[in-house]
Amino acid sequence: MEFILSPWPWYISGPLIALVLALLLYFGKTFGMSSNLRTLCAIGGAGRFTEFFNFKWKDQLWNLTVVAGAIIGGYIAVNYLSNDNGTTLNPATVTELQNMGFKTPGATLVPDEMYSLDILASPKALALLIIGGLLVGFGTRYAGGCTSGHAITGLSSLQRPSLIAVIGFFIGGLIMTNFLLPIIF
Repeated sequence: MEFILSPWPWYISGPLIALVLALLLYFGKTFGMSSNLRTLCAIGGAGRFTEFFNFKWKDQLWNLTVVAGAIIGGYIAVNYLSNDNGTTLNPATVTELQNMGFKTPGATLVPDEMYSLDILASPKALALLIIGGLLVGFGTRYAGGCTSGHAITGLSSLQRPSLIAVIGFFIGGLIMTNFLLPIIF
């Protein structure tokens, strides 16, 4: 007998995220992935090279559970909560993606043209990954946090800078999806 699991629906995962956030706020903690990278760099001694990494990183060790949870949760999701059904896309979206060079849009959850290790052999793809990584790193530092930190913690605690950052993230995503992605592919 084959037992197929599906990802949790929004009405289960949403309240669980809210519960975790409420607990973090109660204990005076914040959630965000970019702060973990800063902590890891500080542990590695980056504070000797730049003042940004020179802080009391031991106070942030608890936050590394987010990294461990992302790794463990990703493993569980891929190996135990995923199925090979793909996703249903609007026919217009399928046609548009095929015109961009995607062979089987919707057949898998993420397209192999973007998420396969084979793309690392392409100089264009490697350049896009490096440039994209640098832009994300710069944007995270410039915005004072990442999308998860601003959108989940910042908005729920009614921080105006987080609202501005999230609006910027959406505008950037729309520009990338509708204008830059068709040029790149």
